Amino acid sequence: TVENGNSDAEGRLVLADALARANEDHPDLVVDVATLTGACVIALGHHLSGLFSPDDALANALLAAGQAAIDPAWRMPLAAEYDEGLKSNFADMANIAGRAGGSVTAAMFLKRYTSKYRWAHLDIAGTAWKSGPAKGATGRPVGLLTHYLLAQAH
Repeated sequence: TVENGNSDAEGRLVLADALARANEDHPDLVVDVATLTGACVIALGHHLSGLFSPDDALANALLAAGQAAIDPAWRMPLAAEYDEGLKSNFADMANIAGRAGGSVTAAMFLKRYTSKYRWAHLDIAGTAWKSGPAKGATGRPVGLLTHYLLAQAH
């Protein structure tokens, strides 16, 4: 069960359902992409997407693909200490923790649903959209993902 500590964090609940559902198909790998947290914008601005993965080889391959595509990402931590904030007195876990490390705790929440396959999460909250005179969608991380897939085909 999940304590919904903030209804503005509903996207991660839907994404968690999708990641849990993916277990039924026994995938080898799942890379999810979401404009998940404003905290990632605070941490990385609008230049780098946040990359979260417990799998070093997968993370390195995605980072390399981002560099090749001029669609860079930055690997963020998934340390167990961040899991503490997701404890709940009312449910198995909470969907949010405190303000500090918000993008990391959001990824830690998602990670709980991915133990049966290789997984990476790209938080594109800061890179998916441009405002001002150049307002519009950037198309990121399509380049990163395309380069990653092409590299896997070789």
